[in-house]
Amino acid sequence: MDGLFTRKGILLASFCGLLGSSGCGVPFRYYPQAALGQLELFNRARPIDEVLKDVRVPERIRGLLGEIPDIKKYGEALGLKATSSYVDYVALDRPAVVWVVSASPRLALEPKRWNFPIMGGFTYIGWFSREAADRHAEEIRRQEGLDVDVRGAGAYSTLGWFRDPVLSTMIPQGVEARAELVNVILHESVHATFYIDHQSAFNESLASFVADRLTDGFFARTRDAGGTSADAGLEQWRELEKKASLRRVRFHRAYLELEKLYLRKDISDAQKTFEKERVFGALRAEFKVPDARTLNNATLIQFKTYFTGQEDFAALLEKCGGQWDCFWKRLEPLRHEPEKHFERRQQEDFPRVLQALAQ
Repeated sequence: MDGLFTRKGILLASFCGLLGSSGCGVPFRYYPQAALGQLELFNRARPIDEVLKDVRVPERIRGLLGEIPDIKKYGEALGLKATSSYVDYVALDRPAVVWVVSASPRLALEPKRWNFPIMGGFTYIGWFSREAADRHAEEIRRQEGLDVDVRGAGAYSTLGWFRDPVLSTMIPQGVEARAELVNVILHESVHATFYIDHQSAFNESLASFVADRLTDGFFARTRDAGGTSADAGLEQWRELEKKASLRRVRFHRAYLELEKLYLRKDISDAQKTFEKERVFGALRAEFKVPDARTLNNATLIQFKTYFTGQEDFAALLEKCGGQWDCFWKRLEPLRHEPEKHFERRQQEDFPRVLQALAQ
């Protein structure tokens, strides 16, 4: 995944073709590739206990994999669901496990949705092949006239339907690898713990908030036990998170500017397009985005999908005195009666729901 985007390119829908018939906007060819892609992971998975004994596996990888049980145990103690995931390891020979396609109208910030049987709707769809993802993206551009974004994802969750393995794409090369791995395991575990149909933004934003908080807590616990949590890796991860937060703030500002622009009735579509290009041009220059990387409405929407309502989640946790059991209990009504709390099937503007829960 390129440096502009957060490491958390999470795909929840890639396996849904195994669960039923075609959904809205989903090409028929999606289903066999999803099944074959998942089958490949099953076939290549090796028990971590076995990998730890294999001297052909780099010592660095074995050391990181050896921490997985402790990471899972830590999350479970704070309310994350105990699952059979992350007991296997898959070494992939590609930079991402899947490539995620998202789309939006060219003069509106409204995510295209793909609906799947059982699992509900998603604002993105994943392909195990970059070529297949690019092909689907081109079809959307040509047939629907939408802005489209394609990005690599290092991890995804099947929400406990299958035994998800640890993937080599979850482990970066830098010194921050340990903290990155802790964060992504916790992030994916949140998805298996708490999930609401048709609420991609809520699900992703919740996982981002909880995993980020628990990652710091995991290392703080190690420090309190006399370990070496304040290592260079943790500090590097925090530095990366700080930079990512600054990017998110800037992209959120661009989102609000374009949202206001697209709603204007006093200017033409041509004028809106001109202003849109100006906004994205400024973002490209500011973050030195390479020409090969798409930057459009579909790109911008993903920043909102993954990081909406972070302050409101924090306020809810504070209302609970920092106790995670209380936090999960406060959220529980949303899962059992989503229609009572979410006015639309797919609502990105959910912070008001959290604000009510914090009362």
